[in-house]
Amino acid sequence: MSTIPLIEESPRTQQYLQRAIQLAAENAANDGGPFGAIIVTADGQQFAGVNRVTAENDPTMHAEVAAIRAACRALGTFELSGAVLYTSCEPCPLCLSAALWARLDAVHFAADRHDAAAGGFDDAEFYAFFTGSAEDRDRLLPVRHVRLDTRTTPFDTWAANAARTRY
Repeated sequence: MSTIPLIEESPRTQQYLQRAIQLAAENAANDGGPFGAIIVTADGQQFAGVNRVTAENDPTMHAEVAAIRAACRALGTFELSGAVLYTSCEPCPLCLSAALWARLDAVHFAADRHDAAAGGFDDAEFYAFFTGSAEDRDRLLPVRHVRLDTRTTPFDTWAANAARTRY
């Protein structure tokens, strides 16, 4: 079972999740991944996304990311506070990170990571990357910190730019 609590949600939440599931099924029938998502803003605007990883040769084109990109583009903003993400499946670490960066108010999902694994999409090693030992992480993807004298130059330049947009 998922590590996230299962709760019964309102009919409206169930309706949005059913729509995300429908988008996912339609996309899967058309050579896309079996994932769909909808962003709903506080004023009721809806932005959909589907998984196009293989169709666009883009490993970041997950349904949740696509929905976030569509909403931000249409609304002319890089943050979506007040909005909620409804997705056909539990978001992977990439999608959870995108939801956090977008400042979404909540995420609701239907299938969990175990349902996805049973369907051939096992992201367990990606979740484990963040909780495993250094040795476990190195087996999946070695990540090395290289200390350079100039390492903070971009941050110093950004901080000195009075016209910068904070995020």
